[in-house]
Amino acid sequence: MTSKETAALSQLLSLLESRYALRVLWALRDGHPQTFRLLQDSVGGITPNTLNTRTKELRAAGLMAHGKEGYFLTAAGADCLRRIADLPAFAVRWVAQQAKKKA
Repeated sequence: MTSKETAALSQLLSLLESRYALRVLWALRDGHPQTFRLLQDSVGGITPNTLNTRTKELRAAGLMAHGKEGYFLTAAGADCLRRIADLPAFAVRWVAQQAKKKA
């Protein structure tokens, strides 16, 4: 991996590691715009202040946008989620492997 790639990955992971950032994006994955309140309910457990901060950050990063119907994923946001969609299957395999090691 080049230093440019490492820096880009570090930047993206720093954003996505922010509390609730992935959950906000994940809540929008179905393609339907959501109002602030609906998005807050979809994410669950997020305070309005934190959601406001995350939506600003994710909008600035170009991963989500806001229109008259509410918040939605941009093409870049949808692409990002498609690329990490394999993580749940990997996580299940990994957890099973970890359980076998402990047994």
